[in-house]
Amino acid sequence: MTDEVIKIRMQHVRQANMCSRGAREFFARHDLDWQKFLSEGLDSDIIEATGDAMAIEVVKVAKDGRQL
Repeated sequence: MTDEVIKIRMQHVRQANMCSRGAREFFARHDLDWQKFLSEGLDSDIIEATGDAMAIEVVKVAKDGRQL
């Protein structure tokens, strides 16, 4: 992974073929603000710091430029 920090948004979750329900559970499990994520996105470094493999895949999708 690169050191580039980008905003991860719900579109990236969908592009990684993951569901909003699972994403919401991830945010609750890691005490992250779901509503803020939906409105503003979340920095990729915060998501990567969780160490969650599926979350890191979402970051990879975003960093690979597969954005809408």
